[in-house]
Amino acid sequence: MNAIVKSIKNHRSIRQYSDKDVPEEILNEILEASQAMPSSINSQEVSVVVVRDRLKKEKLAELTGNQSYIADAPVFLVFVMDMYKTYLAGEKTGNKQVIHESLEGIAAGVFDSGLAMGGSIIAAESLGLGIVPIGGVRRDPEEVIKLLNLPEYTYPLVGLVIGYPSDNSRQKPRFPLEAFKHNETYDKDKLKNLIDKYDANMEVYLKEIGREQEGNWSALTSNIYKSVYYPKVKPTLESQGFKFDK
Repeated sequence: MNAIVKSIKNHRSIRQYSDKDVPEEILNEILEASQAMPSSINSQEVSVVVVRDRLKKEKLAELTGNQSYIADAPVFLVFVMDMYKTYLAGEKTGNKQVIHESLEGIAAGVFDSGLAMGGSIIAAESLGLGIVPIGGVRRDPEEVIKLLNLPEYTYPLVGLVIGYPSDNSRQKPRFPLEAFKHNETYDKDKLKNLIDKYDANMEVYLKEIGREQEGNWSALTSNIYKSVYYPKVKPTLESQGFKFDK
């Protein structure tokens, strides 16, 4: 196993950070790795807003559901689906952009933003930093858009806390590879048994870290997925100029 694969497989979310700052040259290395990730047709329809200001981080911590580690860590990155850049390319060439009016365009923008954040995670952890992704930037997206001064045809998709860990958390168990890997076709018949086994493993893990009230993977996931937990996403996407009619 090479060092990169070992670093990836050692991933865990960090929620406690030291006071040590992340130097700009280190942060730029992380962002350059993120920028090097692929994007659909080389559209590069992703931008990252770097937030270091303490007051702004405190506001973002509040907007995301009082996640205090956003304010405590030295750097918070917000990954933005950015079709404003591509819109400007269309203005320059006289080609009217319509991709932001389609589910295809939104799917590509979301996926490419995920690839970019994945590159940041791998780079940051390989450099000895800790991270935790924050989907809560979609909890109150209108306020995040205002705070970050995001133009039309852009959308804040996810955040990433970066800093030096003051405490390494326990690594959360994953499904066995058999539940992730399907050979040639999707094998649905194996999943119920594998979910049962994973739920049992998660019950042990959650009890060991004092979170047994969460039950297991099935209980926690289904309890969240029984509703749309960030219902402001659709209307704020529309207010940013995105549509779903193509």
